[in-house]
Amino acid sequence: MIPLELGKISIQTIDAPWLTSKNIYLDVLRLDAIHSVISGNKYFKLKYYIQDALEHGLDTIATFGGAWSNHISATAYACKLYGLQSIGIVRGEKPAVLSATLQQAQDNGMTLYFISRELYRDKLQIQQLYKGKNWYWVDEGGFGFMGEKGAREILQFVPDQEKYSHIIAAVGTGTMLAGLINTAALHQHVLGISSMKGNKELDEIIKALVRNSFSSWSINHDYHFGGYGKFPPSLIHFMNDVFSKHQLPLDIIYTSKVMYAIKDLVEKNTFLAGSNLLMIHSGGLQGNQSLSPQVLAF
Repeated sequence: MIPLELGKISIQTIDAPWLTSKNIYLDVLRLDAIHSVISGNKYFKLKYYIQDALEHGLDTIATFGGAWSNHISATAYACKLYGLQSIGIVRGEKPAVLSATLQQAQDNGMTLYFISRELYRDKLQIQQLYKGKNWYWVDEGGFGFMGEKGAREILQFVPDQEKYSHIIAAVGTGTMLAGLINTAALHQHVLGISSMKGNKELDEIIKALVRNSFSSWSINHDYHFGGYGKFPPSLIHFMNDVFSKHQLPLDIIYTSKVMYAIKDLVEKNTFLAGSNLLMIHSGGLQGNQSLSPQVLAF
């Protein structure tokens, strides 16, 4: 579908004292290497929606997101590649100056509609407002069965997948995690690290997309760092430390919190000695543009 450089996906092994001292092994699946805009899991979650829109002869994709949404940015670029029009329904009032993400999406041809935060909570009502438009609607973050279908392909890029005892990834809408759960081996535990504070509904949302009834999975809600979009100085310091030691760039919303969680859980002896962990780097590095220059070391 989307002509990206899937050959650039690689496995990076993390070698650190906090791992070796516990006899734990950690690899990172570098999905972020696919593309600078359609980065990480965005490619997989968008793939079948775009295919379906094209097969049904629709020329416009409409979707949802916030001012720094990776999904909004990726959708705009993907639609541009395929000659499709794109519509972004953006949470909140229109700012005097667009975020770098929204500006990029607009530059890639996306028409932006700003919706009050109250109305934004009711996606069905929003779609009713534009029911006269012949748009193909994609839920926020690519949530849904087609997004999950694409996410099922992620583990195909993991050589010797069976060797891992745990697959660990960030959770936003839960779409990617559901795809991972549906393709994980029976002996593997899929662990999601939620970036949202107290979003206990995630479990039920993910269950609706899970088809592998024998799967082992859970969501940890303890590493949100204050809530979605929160990134205190301690997290920034951690990100810079990880990059300095491993040349692994992380984003402030998702992957930094996953890596921090892994380190903390390892140090707390959550994993048995000999465990082989696989972290999914889901991309989203463009969100780091919200920080002032020189805050990050990469």
